[in-house]
Amino acid sequence: YLTRIYVYDKTEQAVFVILGDAGKELTGKHASELVANYVEANDGVGADLYVLVPQALLDTIGKTHKFIVKVSDHNLTGKTQTITVTKILPPEAPLPSTVGVGSGSSGSSGDTACDKARKTAEILRQMKQNVTRV
Repeated sequence: YLTRIYVYDKTEQAVFVILGDAGKELTGKHASELVANYVEANDGVGADLYVLVPQALLDTIGKTHKFIVKVSDHNLTGKTQTITVTKILPPEAPLPSTVGVGSGSSGSSGDTACDKARKTAEILRQMKQNVTRV
C-alpha cells in the first residue's frame, strides 16, 4: 500500500500517508487483492479511461478510526508535510498505554514529544488554510 488520504474531523484536516499493513487495517484487504479485483472488474476497458477508486477505499468514507502516527522532522519540514500512519485501530479500541516518540533523528533541536505535537498541530492548521476544496 501507498495511499494518501485526507482526514477530517469537525474542526481540522490532515493528509495521512498509509503504507504497508496499515492499508489492510483500513480496508480489510491486501493491496494485491484490491488490484486483482480492479483488473477483474475492468478487463478489456481502454487505458484512456480514468482509474476508479477501489470500493474498499470508498467504503472507508464517513467511518471513524484511530490512527497511530509517526511524527518525524521530515513530516514537519518536508515539502509535502504529510503524516505517516503506522497503525489503524477501530474506534472502540483503547489507545496504547505508551506511544513512543518517532524513531526519526531529531538532530540537535532536542524536540520533545510535546514540541513535535505542537509543530504538527501548527502544520495541520497551515495545511487547512492552503487546501482548496474541489
